[in-house]
Amino acid sequence: MEFAIVSVPAAPVRRKPKHQREMTNHLLFGEAVKILGERGKLWVKVRSLHDHYEGWMTRTLLEEVTESGAKAGAPFVTSGLLNTITIAGAEMHLPAGSLLPAFENGKGKFGTLEYSYQGICIKTSGQQPAADLLEKLCMQWLNAPYLWGGRTVLGVDCSGFVQVNYRLIGINLPRDAWQQAQEGSAVKKLKEARAGDLAFFDDKEEIVHVGILLGNDKIIHASGRVRIDSIDKKGIINSGTGERTHQLKAIRRYW
Repeated sequence: MEFAIVSVPAAPVRRKPKHQREMTNHLLFGEAVKILGERGKLWVKVRSLHDHYEGWMTRTLLEEVTESGAKAGAPFVTSGLLNTITIAGAEMHLPAGSLLPAFENGKGKFGTLEYSYQGICIKTSGQQPAADLLEKLCMQWLNAPYLWGGRTVLGVDCSGFVQVNYRLIGINLPRDAWQQAQEGSAVKKLKEARAGDLAFFDDKEEIVHVGILLGNDKIIHASGRVRIDSIDKKGIINSGTGERTHQLKAIRRYW
């Protein structure tokens, strides 16, 4: 196996090849990987093709494909929080942001896996980014629990929340907050920010958190759960307690 595509709704990716090790990422259905190494019959080290993030996962979560099949991409992305596809007569429920490889007229195939899908999806190629669409998509995630490495509404971290929702408006971002902060263009002051910009927060000069601005005084972000809080030039203020929780480091714009 040299290339593969994720064949389950959300596949855990771990730092080391053991189930007891830290989960660093989720890979979603339809996302392609390159196999970098193997450990025994079960574990493979992978690099995701969409953001080059690396880690260990089990073969049972992957469908082997050709290199051309892996690199073909998937222009259609599921946009509902949970989306039902059918594989071999059985239903599977996919999270928002899942890819639909080789999808046409309600059907798709990769490797030996054939599926059908009649739900809502977005064609991201040619998609015009829009703040109102981004806000509508993000609001679906309110109260989703925080999960380190998560990228679904059943558990998501701050940069995973940003990455998946930006994908739905046609913008591909790296996985981690510090990587995302290196993309786009700088917005010098909070009062110059607009809805859809990303705000980054630091701890001892290291970027540790990111959220999506809903204007220049509100932010939606995954902290404990996906929530909306106030923001000023110093950082985030918890809307419930009034406590200052994150120190503003930078604001970036991507369209």
